[in-house]
Amino acid sequence: MTRRRVLAAAAALALALPLVAVAQEPYPSRPITLVAPFPPGGVADLTARPVAAAMEKVLKNPVAVVNKTGAAGAVGMQFVATSKPDGYTLLLALSSISIIPEADKIFGRPPAYTVDQLVPIALISADPTILVVRTESPWKTAREFLDDARLRSGQISYSSSGIYGTLHMAMELLSHAAGVKLRHIPTAGAGPALTALLGGHVDALASGPAVILPHIKAGKLRALAGWGDKRVAALPEVPTFKELGYPEAEFYIWAGVFAPKGTPEPVLARLREATRAAVGDAEFKSAMDKLETPIAFKQGEEFQRFFDTDARRLAEGVRKVGRVEDKK
Repeated sequence: MTRRRVLAAAAALALALPLVAVAQEPYPSRPITLVAPFPPGGVADLTARPVAAAMEKVLKNPVAVVNKTGAAGAVGMQFVATSKPDGYTLLLALSSISIIPEADKIFGRPPAYTVDQLVPIALISADPTILVVRTESPWKTAREFLDDARLRSGQISYSSSGIYGTLHMAMELLSHAAGVKLRHIPTAGAGPALTALLGGHVDALASGPAVILPHIKAGKLRALAGWGDKRVAALPEVPTFKELGYPEAEFYIWAGVFAPKGTPEPVLARLREATRAAVGDAEFKSAMDKLETPIAFKQGEEFQRFFDTDARRLAEGVRKVGRVEDKK
């Protein structure tokens, strides 16, 4: 063997050794980070924490929730999408995961990430969104709210988790379906959006039930209608927009676990196993019951099909809404 061939073989071996070491390393053998791309207090954060706690029991390793916020969730999603695909950096994403890349296209800017950079592991929950106002507001029903919005075009305000985020898209889809114009006040996440409503800085909010039900029960907020195809069990008296004649406004905030593309299949299999066990954990079920959020578990190919269908529908919704500027 020539000296050149010997050197080439040695270099190839040196490159292969780290890969062999990684392949032989049992998974997991160190702490895992589960990124919630929104601030504390929102649906992503409230779902991520019981999921992480339940997964820890199965994986026998710490699973730490990290709130990596900004740009309506794009910062945290991009962080995970571009992370090392080794199973140690995961994402607890909401349905906005497929909205943001489409919005980037509309603005003609390079995408923060693309959905094919992430691999779906498991769907955890799928909540219909609820329209809420403060109890002292003048609107007792959704019809009163929409009628007033027609009379006072652009004057009724609502907060959201950010432009093209889940809370924004729900209101935009309703605005287009009902032919009204509302004033959008984006914030840094679902928690701050709720704070803005409770503090009287905006008039309304679209939110997942988990976030707003405690405030409805406390008499601080009034639910007017829901975006789902059926009424929320915890709010049986609250109609859906479909019932009110706006079926095209249907919208859900779902939460699911994702890993970076390229994560080895044995690691993905272990994570699917861990999430399946997690949703069956008694403490996890109790935590979700307290949030009044129904578990909607899907994984593998079943979750992929759900994700693909939802992504197409939301991408169409973004194109319908078109270019929306931040006018804060």
